Amino acid sequence: MDAAKNPFSPGAGNPPPELAGREDILNEAKTTIARVADGRHSRSQLLLGLRGVGKTVLLNEIERMAEQRKLLTAVIEAPESKTFLEKLAPQLRKVVLKLDRVAGAKEIARRTGSALQNFASVFKLKFGEFEIGVEPESGVADSGDLGTDLTDLLLLVAETASKANTAVVLFVDEVQYLSEEELTALIVSLHRISQKNLPFVMFGAGLPQLAGLAGEAKSYAERLFDYPGVGALEKQAAVDAIKVPIEKAGARVETAALNRIFKETQGYPFFLQEWGYQAWNAASTKTITTADVATATKAAIKRLDRGFFRVRLDRMTPREQEYMRAMAELGAGPHRSGDIAAKLGVGVRTAAPLRNTLIEKGMIYSPAHGDTAFTVPMFDAYLRRAILSLNDASPVTRKRKKRG
Repeated sequence: MDAAKNPFSPGAGNPPPELAGREDILNEAKTTIARVADGRHSRSQLLLGLRGVGKTVLLNEIERMAEQRKLLTAVIEAPESKTFLEKLAPQLRKVVLKLDRVAGAKEIARRTGSALQNFASVFKLKFGEFEIGVEPESGVADSGDLGTDLTDLLLLVAETASKANTAVVLFVDEVQYLSEEELTALIVSLHRISQKNLPFVMFGAGLPQLAGLAGEAKSYAERLFDYPGVGALEKQAAVDAIKVPIEKAGARVETAALNRIFKETQGYPFFLQEWGYQAWNAASTKTITTADVATATKAAIKRLDRGFFRVRLDRMTPREQEYMRAMAELGAGPHRSGDIAAKLGVGVRTAAPLRNTLIEKGMIYSPAHGDTAFTVPMFDAYLRRAILSLNDASPVTRKRKKRG
């Protein structure tokens, strides 16, 4: 079929043509936004899931909901190379400048701007000058203690929004990359805002270990947030994600072809988009068949190997790659840490630093104490396909051959 009319466009955070199977999460978010817009308390939310399940897509959709309600939004992707504060300050500046234009909120907006300047000065952040007349006010957000100062600052932002009869919605993607100090300070701030019932709420997204990180930072985090799980789609939702866009584009897809796509992708949204994209391009008529899906599977795997999977492999050191290879030899997982260490031919304590580093990099996570799993679906198959069969010289393989 005509590639220019392909309804699928797989990419990082790209919205799918049919957002299927996420109605519960979006309805809950819609209720949260409506409540905070009306000045009622509602919990912040942290969306948890593996890579490629559509967490960023959901954050973007929830952001659209907030903007439809004319709420103020601040959007951040937590970086690995920069601090969270370097991303946060410019977004708060944008919010404060908007609040300064609202009658009845100008005075407190200027106080908030002053606090933001203090905060930026203390933590050496650069985010541009204010166009409003802001005089420094000592004693607010300038102690140098991150938990205290961030709480002061976000409280003022929330109080300003209340005066302006609006609300602020903070979106933070990749929350697991916040440092322990940053995550703790953010949780403390949100807790204080919640206690004062101010119109400020956060939607975050991160890998599955985020719930544990939040709980370790502050025990009350389990009561401060809701933790919607974002996983693979059920079969009907996965079918709809493929079938509906194809039919809207004037084509059709055989039921057997849909079943084959679901089997190949295991219902993971990013993979569904990739298989849908390749199946459309492979079809020579306006009906996608199982033969087209077979062709699409080869093309999809090839493209995923070159991009989605390979970019993650390239971020690892040779020793980290060895750890991941050992996991892949054991299968999809989760696996006991001791089994992985045994496959490597080392003790658990020797392997522990590698495991910890890979968790920090977001490559693996611990779904339960002592267990380890990949954060990327089907990554074990990629490793076996792209590395194990081509790397007989690896230490793991050499040891196995020597024992044999």
